[in-house]
Amino acid sequence: MNGEQENKSILKKIKTLLFGKAHSHSDPLIFHKLSLVVFFAWVGLGSDGLTSSCYGPEEAFLALGHHIYLGIFVALATAVTIFIISSSYSQIIELFPSGGGGYLVASKLLSPTVGMISGCALLIDYVLTIALSISSGTDALFSFLPGPLHAYKLVFALGGVLLLTMLNLRGVKESVLPLVPIFLTFLITHLVIIVYVLATHFSDFSGVVSSTVTDVRTAQLELGTFGMFLLIMRAYSMGAGTYTGIEAVSNGLPILREPKVETAKKTMRYMSISLAVLVLGLMLGYLLFKVQHQPGKTLNAILFENVVSGWGKPGYILLLITLISEAVLLFVAAQTGFLDGPRVLSNMAKDRWFPSQFALLSERFVTQNGILMMGLAAVFLVFFSRGSVKFLVVLYSINVFITFFLSQLGMVRHWWKFRDTAKGWVKKLFINGVGLVLTAFILLSVSIIKFHEGGWITIFITGLLVMVAILIRRHYRNTLLLLKRLDTLKVSAELSLNQGIQPAPLKPDLRAKTAVIMVSGYNGLGLHTLFNVLRLFKDNFKNILFVEAGVIDSGNFKGSEELNRLKEHVEEDLARYVNFVKAQGFYSESFYGIGIDKIDELCDIAADIVEIYPNAVFFGGQLVFPKETFLTRLLHNQTTFAVQRQLYQQGVPFLIMPIRVE
Repeated sequence: MNGEQENKSILKKIKTLLFGKAHSHSDPLIFHKLSLVVFFAWVGLGSDGLTSSCYGPEEAFLALGHHIYLGIFVALATAVTIFIISSSYSQIIELFPSGGGGYLVASKLLSPTVGMISGCALLIDYVLTIALSISSGTDALFSFLPGPLHAYKLVFALGGVLLLTMLNLRGVKESVLPLVPIFLTFLITHLVIIVYVLATHFSDFSGVVSSTVTDVRTAQLELGTFGMFLLIMRAYSMGAGTYTGIEAVSNGLPILREPKVETAKKTMRYMSISLAVLVLGLMLGYLLFKVQHQPGKTLNAILFENVVSGWGKPGYILLLITLISEAVLLFVAAQTGFLDGPRVLSNMAKDRWFPSQFALLSERFVTQNGILMMGLAAVFLVFFSRGSVKFLVVLYSINVFITFFLSQLGMVRHWWKFRDTAKGWVKKLFINGVGLVLTAFILLSVSIIKFHEGGWITIFITGLLVMVAILIRRHYRNTLLLLKRLDTLKVSAELSLNQGIQPAPLKPDLRAKTAVIMVSGYNGLGLHTLFNVLRLFKDNFKNILFVEAGVIDSGNFKGSEELNRLKEHVEEDLARYVNFVKAQGFYSESFYGIGIDKIDELCDIAADIVEIYPNAVFFGGQLVFPKETFLTRLLHNQTTFAVQRQLYQQGVPFLIMPIRVE
């Protein structure tokens, strides 16, 4: 026994070392401790947006071919699009102050099914965000290393995904804090170089303007006016990866510091301004230095090399720091997938599109199952693609524009529907309307351009995920219909209680046989278990107790008020059981616990009960379906069996009462 306890102690220490100490839900400052202020939110949620400047402008610039000066129009259109999309998402933040990601917006403003499609698209995009960011960062870092070491690139990329997975299992703030110096280094070095480029080449701007005019005329002669417009639009669409991180803030509202709406809007403002400045600055830098593609190097690296070429050793050090910070921040960008992906999965799980286990929290109050799922999916994708950035870029940016488009469509519909009551609806409708047109155009363009290059894989996988979600939702709905038949017992119990005579209060007989029934709310399942116990063992027990564990999940972990409501709900449910059993002439009382792990809570309560009632026998109901399938085993947790196993190890009797549903 001592050896077993010693092993558990060692495992607990290792777990604490890797994932940090457990948080307590009873800590009055827990929500304050785990939430992010504007600056940390900018780092944690804005990194994905900023790192898109490492590949978005480059894709757009290269798509222009030799008509590089048309890049002025692409850069301006890109900056305007950034502000339009961010403004439209600021309106989403105001309308959905508790969290307004693409899934919730489409679900509430369009339909639950459309919302599910948006959520599935977003989940795939977040997995791609992790895989692409890690792979891009790996490529950038290994470009400084000798050739023989390149054989370890894939191992390094996989290790990067696993490291970020572990950081996020420790908790949100702990995963953001180490990224602050990297984020600031990236931002400062890039801004210094951009400001230097613009300041030292200010006199060349007139030449850029005249060259742009000449390039426009040349393009018109070669392609025609419409052909030139299509070229600009194609380049604009190819740079669609620039906008992929903008939605992260509205989806990350639950982890922001109060007042959440103001914090989110400020974070959105910081992110959009910094991204627009970087995109415009880099595109102008490409033009001023006439940057051309070189195999094995990014356009940013070529630009920075040209800028610091005459600075000697300090210039080389600055170049090294700039490029390394760019590479490392690409790792940081993967953080967006870990912050928002599990949250989308959790919201969909609460709506029964995915297994309910994805809504559960760990002892660090993070959606542990969701983080593990995102991490494993990203590991598979990196391994499958062999860490190829070229392949992953093809898959990227299609899905996020499905979500963008559906969100804008939902907002346009909302403002038009409430135009008689919403203040300033014309302005709001205009902003979301422009966003709708832009995102629809980009979605259509990117899908057509990238489809035959491998984009069909993304669409195919998203379609498969949609089908899985539909099957899961259908199963949960059918199960709910079956369970409703059991709820007819609630009516019988209430009638019996109302018509019965209230007996005199009884005192507990602590040495007598005691039945302890584990329930999960006042429902037909719990009453069915109780009636079976009374039917089979009525003369054996003097005391009948009830136990329930209130589970803290991502749905109710939003503030102390939500937790208090959870406690009140559990107390009310148990009181109804107790009153009914007392009316039958038994002594009865209830016990409950509030926590993140239902099994641990129930076992802890059971240990306390056994100390008071040494002759206690525990009972739990278990659904028996007409036909056992893979879905019934996957989607219905085996809490009763897990508790039974743990209590058996402690020598505590536990009987499972099968409840057949037809």
